[in-house]
Amino acid sequence: MSAQELASIAMKMVAPGKGILAADESDGTIKKRFDTINAESTEENRRFYREMLFTTEGIDAYIGGVILFDETIRQKAENGTPLAKLLEGRGIVPGIKVDKGAKPLAAAPGETVTEGLDGLRDRLKEYYELGARFTKWRAVINIGDGLPTPYAIHTNAHALARYAALSQENGLVPIVEPEVLMDGGHTIERCYEASETTFKAVFDELGQQRVALEGMVLKPNMILSGKDCTTQAGVQEVAEQTVRCLKVCVPEAVPGIAFLSGGQSDEAATAHLNAMNAMGPHPWELSFSYGRALQAPALKAWGGDPANRSLAQKVFQHRCKCNGAARSGSYSEAMEKEVVAA
Repeated sequence: MSAQELASIAMKMVAPGKGILAADESDGTIKKRFDTINAESTEENRRFYREMLFTTEGIDAYIGGVILFDETIRQKAENGTPLAKLLEGRGIVPGIKVDKGAKPLAAAPGETVTEGLDGLRDRLKEYYELGARFTKWRAVINIGDGLPTPYAIHTNAHALARYAALSQENGLVPIVEPEVLMDGGHTIERCYEASETTFKAVFDELGQQRVALEGMVLKPNMILSGKDCTTQAGVQEVAEQTVRCLKVCVPEAVPGIAFLSGGQSDEAATAHLNAMNAMGPHPWELSFSYGRALQAPALKAWGGDPANRSLAQKVFQHRCKCNGAARSGSYSEAMEKEVVAA
C-alpha cells in the first residue's frame, strides 16, 4: 500500500469531528470492568457488549475508527456479520491492538518495555485479512525518582518505530502510543519534561526507521499533573502545556494526534480536548482515542442486562457526541446536563 493510501486511511480515522474508540481491553482488563457491574466476563457477554457499542445509532458521525482486541476481530455479530465488517459497513475503520503488553525492563527497576515484535509480521498479515486497516502499540513511561531513564525511553521508542514500520509494510496505519503515566505526585512541569524527551526520541526513531509520518497517528498522553500532586493544573493550563509540547515535538506531516484519556474522568478528558481545539487551528487534527472515558457511562447503564441495551446505547451516543463537539472547540458543560431519555 502506498504512503498516499495509508495517509487517506489515517485521515479517515481522525476526520474533523471524529475520533477513535479504544475497545481493545485485554481479557484481564475487561474482566475488571465487568466486575464493577457484577457481570460475568464470558465470551458471549464480551461480544454482546462490544456489538452493542458498535451498533449504536449515530456514532458514525463521531467515531472514525475502533481499536479491537484479538478475540473481537474474530467474532461475529448476532446476525452473522464479522464485527470488523459491521464497522466497515458503517464507514468506521477497524483496527487491532498488536502489542503483547509492558513487561519489566532488564536492569531498569520501575521501568518497562513493551513486547510483541517476535512474529509480528505474520500476525499483521493475518489481521489485514481479518479486516484490520490500522494497528496500535502502547509503550509505558513512568515518572518517579530518577525516572524515566534515557535507557527506557530509547528502548521503547525503538520498539514503537519497529512496530510502525512493519505495520506500514503490511498496509496498516500504525497508531504510535507513547504514554507517560499520570501515576504519582509529580507536577505538570515534570510531566512536560518527561513527555517532551519521550516524544522527541520516538520521532527520532520513526525517522531512522523510515516510517512515513503522513501514514500514522500519534496517541500521546496529555500534559497533566500527577494524580497525587497536591496542586492540580486547570483545564486551560493543561491545554496550553500540551499544545506547546506537541508543537515542539510533532512534525506537521503527522495527520492526527488522538489523545489517550489516561485515567482522567470522562468529563475532564473531553474538557481538555475541547480547550486545545478552541486554541486552534493546529497543524494536525487534535482528536481522541478514548477507552474508559467513552465507555464508562454506557457500561454502568448496561449493567450486564440485555434489557438495558437501548439505554446504554443512548448514553454511549451522548458521550461520543460530547467528544465530537470537543473536536471543534464547541463542547460546553451544558452538554453534560442533557437528559438521556430511557
